[in-house]
Amino acid sequence: MTAAPVRYRPELEQLKPDEAETIAQLNRTFDTILETTHEDYGHAVRAVHAKAHGIVEGRLTIDFDLPAELAQGLFATPGTHRVVMRFSTNPGDILDDAISVPRGLAIKVHDVDGERLPDAEGRTQDFVLVNGKVFQAKDAATFLGNLKLLARTTDVAEGGKKALSALLRGISGALGAIGVESAALQSLGGAPNVDPVGETYYSVVPFRYGDHVAKFSLAPVAPGLLARTGAIVETKGDRDAIRHVVRDDLRATEGEWEFRVQLARDEARQPIEDPTVEWDEQEAPFVRVGVIRTHAQDSWDPVRVEEVNEHRRFSVWTGLAAHRPLGNINRARRDTYRHSAGFREGANRCPIHEPG
Repeated sequence: MTAAPVRYRPELEQLKPDEAETIAQLNRTFDTILETTHEDYGHAVRAVHAKAHGIVEGRLTIDFDLPAELAQGLFATPGTHRVVMRFSTNPGDILDDAISVPRGLAIKVHDVDGERLPDAEGRTQDFVLVNGKVFQAKDAATFLGNLKLLARTTDVAEGGKKALSALLRGISGALGAIGVESAALQSLGGAPNVDPVGETYYSVVPFRYGDHVAKFSLAPVAPGLLARTGAIVETKGDRDAIRHVVRDDLRATEGEWEFRVQLARDEARQPIEDPTVEWDEQEAPFVRVGVIRTHAQDSWDPVRVEEVNEHRRFSVWTGLAAHRPLGNINRARRDTYRHSAGFREGANRCPIHEPG
């Protein structure tokens, strides 16, 4: 039997005295990436997850008869919501797909009612996920050091990045063979070059889940998606190979993913402030609370791509107070996400807004 879920209380978070200065430095470092890519492309793109590989529409159906500990926030009321899903990769520059980095998935749930987080516009709930279970840095200050290194490589020729990625994939593969995974190595280009549609995605960092604390996950369950789990994308001669593979996949596939919640059961063993610690699924299992379904569609429909890439942003701070982001990394994300969107808005002279 699993332990009772941890009850949320404000003192679970431990604010660092230098958080404001760290966030200011993060914004300055993101500006380096944003300004460099804006100059290179003649158009401003996201500071992270700049390259989209597919954007699809679907429906989130929240399960009926959830137990009280799971019937919280968005998931307290059974029903169906329109969703938009954006598959991407992590960097802030738009790279050749031969440079293999972790996959990302951002989800925007529409028509969500309830008390909202401060400055959260509209009626949406965002989830921002990656295909790994832990974050690459323990806190925002450590992430800042990593980001400064990445900022210096933003304008580096792609040939060197391809060679480094191939080397790091080999190192990561050797480590994986002995049961060791490195989120840092994968973020630098050592991730397996997998098909995004077959991946399981994780929030990595914790959130308030109504009365409790949780991490989120989205796992493929449709046979057509599971057939692509672990499938390696052949990128030779095609810098947008992932986009083309995803497009072929989803044109012919009825998608279905389970939305799962992992409730913290032990404050020490499932920490709030250290996202490099994986929460043991034996002690804190992921449990389904809903399902996202998509019909077969063009995942690179030009109208949808324009709308989502240019007029929308995804932020963990867009949503309900019941799903307040927790921990140092999430606190840093609040201002940096808005800062990045503000740069795009001003540079492109194109307003970014939330759906009503």
